[in-house]
Amino acid sequence: MNSPLPAVSLRPASALDAGPTGWILHRFALYTPWMPVLYSEAETIGFCEVMIGHGWVTVAEHDGRVVGFMARDGAEICSLYLAPDARGQGVGRVLLRQAKAAQPALWLRALAANTGARRFYQREGFFETDRSDGSGNDEGLPDVRMEWQAETHAHAPQKQEQQG
Repeated sequence: MNSPLPAVSLRPASALDAGPTGWILHRFALYTPWMPVLYSEAETIGFCEVMIGHGWVTVAEHDGRVVGFMARDGAEICSLYLAPDARGQGVGRVLLRQAKAAQPALWLRALAANTGARRFYQREGFFETDRSDGSGNDEGLPDVRMEWQAETHAHAPQKQEQQG
């Protein structure tokens, strides 16, 4: 059974959120042993600024502080990252729930080495559809394509047979 969702509020990111979202994303690269650090913190903040400018980013706030964010371009989840102290608290589930409510299908690419993220998405109903050798991502690491589809027929009434 899922635990209660945390007291976070979601809102569209503004230009001022580039710093906090870039900090979160850069910390993931710095503190994940298998993840190469390809960009400076300033470059990562600039990358977040571009995603925010496209209107892709939703931030999760707790007590007035950005604790996570999701960047989504239509059905593609481009990024979902949480501050280190917000992981395992249900914040990712809150962000993902909003995306599921907005789209009947979602997809993403998770690095194969990111087993925690892959387990999270599997628990949330995503399934693996493809793998790559990493030649198509900046990190050069193998990745996994995962997809989710809304269950449109899960609660449809069953047609009853007529007895003669």
